[in-house]
Amino acid sequence: MHNFKKLKVYDKAIDLGCEVRKMLKKYPRDEMFALSQQFRRAVDSIALNIAEGSGNSSNKEFSRFLDYSIRSAYECICCLDISMKNEFITTTQHATMFTQTDEVIAMLIGLQKKIQE
Repeated sequence: MHNFKKLKVYDKAIDLGCEVRKMLKKYPRDEMFALSQQFRRAVDSIALNIAEGSGNSSNKEFSRFLDYSIRSAYECICCLDISMKNEFITTTQHATMFTQTDEVIAMLIGLQKKIQE
């Protein structure tokens, strides 16, 4: 079993979720139950899968849940792209959030490689 509370990537995923929520507050009202809800679920799924996977006794199972987290992070990147194309966010906001998300992805991949050794 792994202690997810000690993982830096878990903290970064929680921080990313907080930033996404702040950003989503400025989305158009008609997006409240569309893209913004999907974005919220995807970003929450990153940290949730880290936590859930850490409860497994095998590294193989934990790695599988880290893979789910990675996929959710890529989904967030797509949500960012859609948001920018629809002018819900600026290119600067997109770049900032993309960088944060990409950093989480890199950390997840690094952790996954480490536990697979």
